[in-house]
Amino acid sequence: MAAARDSHTATLLLDGRVLVTGGASGAIGAVVALASAELYDPGSGSWTATGGMIEGRRAHSATRLGDGRVLVAGGYGENSHILASAELYDPNTGSWTATAAMAEARADHTATLLPDGTVLVAGGSGRAGQLASAELYDPSNGTWTTTRGMIDAREAHTATLLTDGLVLVAGGNGGSGTLAAAELYDPIAGSWSVTEGMIDARFRHTATLLPDGKVLVAGGTGRNASLASAELYDPSTGSWASTGNMAGGRALHAAVLLPDGTVLVVGGGSVTGNLPGLVLASAELYDPGKGSWTAAGGLIDGRLQHTATLLLDGKVLVAGGSRGAGYGYPLASAELYDPTTGT
Repeated sequence: MAAARDSHTATLLLDGRVLVTGGASGAIGAVVALASAELYDPGSGSWTATGGMIEGRRAHSATRLGDGRVLVAGGYGENSHILASAELYDPNTGSWTATAAMAEARADHTATLLPDGTVLVAGGSGRAGQLASAELYDPSNGTWTTTRGMIDAREAHTATLLTDGLVLVAGGNGGSGTLAAAELYDPIAGSWSVTEGMIDARFRHTATLLPDGKVLVAGGTGRNASLASAELYDPSTGSWASTGNMAGGRALHAAVLLPDGTVLVVGGGSVTGNLPGLVLASAELYDPGKGSWTAAGGLIDGRLQHTATLLLDGKVLVAGGSRGAGYGYPLASAELYDPTTGT
């Protein structure tokens, strides 16, 4: 990429290109929130600059809307100020326009495109701590409305749209520490309900919807160290079950559902306590049929806080991230994983 960045977003556009936005650049103590954006073209394997965002931001959300535009919301801005602002990217013009700001400033939140085309933003880190609040963005009029807040305030959690239209929120970091709690959002009722909590409390994990409708949660930071454990949520019973462990603990990694139904988990960090520890180049594949993991081809560069995007040809684009302990050494490099060769 033109810019080294971590804590950025990568969004697959309707034409197959990938839009990368924002992120953090610079060493610890001198972190800059980037406004720049770039486009990856799988046909040429090259990056080109596109219009920069109105505000630099990191740990924000990016959601492709039904009409192909991309909604970017929140994040940490200049001097780590938490943002409420939101903006829209138009792939046809390569430019950004401001849209209405959220009711609350937030970073490390989740954003989920709902079946009716609205976007549910939930939780995150606010200016006074973790948030339980949630809001809905309506692309038809460019406005936000508040919806009922979550039962538990949380940041660095996951949100997964289930096949029945409900949204599963799991884990995260809350006021009482690392959470195992999970809850469901019903877009029709606009309300949250408790579902069974995970077996392991975790944040900075991944959650992947499997073809059978279950959700695979893997890794993350537990109460004392990064986790190798994985578990499955079954929406039909509202319960969690352990599945095979990864070869080692990892957090701040990325996970992608591949066309054959397996899940690729790549990179991340091995964390002990508050120390970032080892940055990983390894990758693993989860087979839902066997409930087990196997090693996949490793990355060229170990990285965490990166992105992994499934391309239209079935390959996976891994971009940016941090290469060093302390999350302050951003990368500009990008790599492709080919499931047909496993490398």
